[in-house]
Amino acid sequence: MPTPNKAADVAELEDKFRSSNAVVLTEYRGLTVAQLKTLRRSLGENAQYAVVKNTLTKIAANNAGITSLDDQFTGPTGAAFITGDPVESAKGLRDFAKENPNLIIKGGVLDGKALSADEIKKLADLESREVLLSKLAGAFKGKQSQTASLLQALPSKFVRTAEALRVKLAEQGGAE
Repeated sequence: MPTPNKAADVAELEDKFRSSNAVVLTEYRGLTVAQLKTLRRSLGENAQYAVVKNTLTKIAANNAGITSLDDQFTGPTGAAFITGDPVESAKGLRDFAKENPNLIIKGGVLDGKALSADEIKKLADLESREVLLSKLAGAFKGKQSQTASLLQALPSKFVRTAEALRVKLAEQGGAE
């Protein structure tokens, strides 16, 4: 029979799974408390990293409808619960793992879809949402400028053509 503390822990974890856009599971064996503190800072403001108990976390994930992570709850497990931009947090995890090889990214879930460790690394290689949106806005602005130039060029070209035709007709009329 579960104790009230364990039931409360499961409920809290279940709430974190439901409120997160993404969850990344890691193995943190060999990391010091100071390194874990650095890891938490590197994830950004929109992510929480917690050392979790495998059995309780597996129950909470299943209660939240996430069964794709079941095989990853082995060994010392830490979970990054991401509520904001998952790319920023994935970059933080990737960069921290480069400096600290004891951190191993096991896998995760993004918007209900299971992600492997390689897919999380690919996610980290993406540019942030803000950068992608600014590039899109720049592309739209560029197309608007091209359209404006084209629309401006048409009347101008028409006037030059009409003027050339008038001059040619005036020369032909004066030559007779």
